[in-house]
Order: sequence, then C-alpha cells, then structure tokens
Amino acid sequence: MSRRVPHGRSGSRRVAVLLSAIACGSVLVSCSSDDGGGSSATASITPRPTPPNTSNFTGTPPSAIASAASSIIASASERASSAAASVEARASEFAASVSADTARAAATAEKELKNVQGSGNATSEVAMTGVPLAETGGVRAVLITITNKSGETASYAVQVDFKNPDGKVVETKFVGKENLEAGKKATPIVISRQPAEPQLTAVLTKAQRY
Repeated sequence: MSRRVPHGRSGSRRVAVLLSAIACGSVLVSCSSDDGGGSSATASITPRPTPPNTSNFTGTPPSAIASAASSIIASASERASSAAASVEARASEFAASVSADTARAAATAEKELKNVQGSGNATSEVAMTGVPLAETGGVRAVLITITNKSGETASYAVQVDFKNPDGKVVETKFVGKENLEAGKKATPIVISRQPAEPQLTAVLTKAQRY
C-alpha cells in the first residue's frame, strides 16, 4: 500500500522554504524553516568583499600610471624651461651684437638731430622693415635701410619713435651711418626695449643727411 503525503502539509513546507530563501537574500546569515518534524533547511550566502575605507589611509599606494604621468610632466617642464632659456639667450646675443655696432652711431645721430626742425631732409632716403621675432629671440627690432641718393659721400642721422595703440610715443631710438658713399646702402637696426605686449608701431620721425 502506497504512502501519500497530505497536500496541505507538503504545500506548507514548500512555502516556508521559499519565504526563507527570499528573506535571506544576500545577507550573511543561516536561515532555517521548521517543517514541524524536526528537520531543517539551511541556505548559505557567499559574502561580498567589502571595499577598504580609504579615509583611514595615511599615504598613496604606488601606481605605474601615476609614475608615468609624473615623468611626462617633469620632462615637459624641463623642455619648456630649456626652450625659454634658449630664447632669452638668443635675444640677449642679438641685442648685444647690434648694440656693439650702433652705440656710437646712435649717440652721434641723436646729437645731429637735436636742432633739426620738422622731419629732416632725408626721409625719402630711409626705409624701415620689421624684423621677424623668430630671428631676434622675441626682441622687437626694425631694420633701417639708408640709401645715399645725394650723389656724394654723406652721413645720416635717423630717429625712430615707437608708438602704442593710442598713438603715444613710448620709446625713441636713434641710429645713423657716417661717410656713406654715393649710391651705397647702410642697414643699421633699431631695437626696442619695450615688452612684447601691447603691440607697438615704429614710425620714422626724422632723417637728416649732413
């Protein structure tokens, strides 16, 4: 004779196990359901790892990426400093080479122009061309071209004013050439000591042949 379990008791047992599993979820506990006969069903849940509390750290763990980034930044900074030093050195060399050749001529030109009224008698014999900053190391410079059109040997004195965007003269420079033969050209350079900004405009103010 076969033995059958009453439907009521079997259904209650299945419901109890199901509710136990739902109640346990992912919590780290052992749950059981009593079937009334002393037996139990136990569900074990694998614990999830808990991330460390970084607020308690006293240092920063080493990182290959962080080290690489630091190396790149340091290298870039070193290159930038080297480039800046190189530009400054080129600017100083350029200014020194020019001033060594023109200092005396500038003093003479300034003296000659002191009593000159108006723009002088030789503005048509003088032209100006800006020198690219890349060639001067960032120094603002103007190439003065003096062409002796008088037909005989003569000396020249030139005044160049640098004006700001408002038209105000912020710097005045003098340059000259002595004993320039007829038909020949001289190309002295005028250098501004003003900062690169704001942009300045070089203006030929006076040019005197004497």
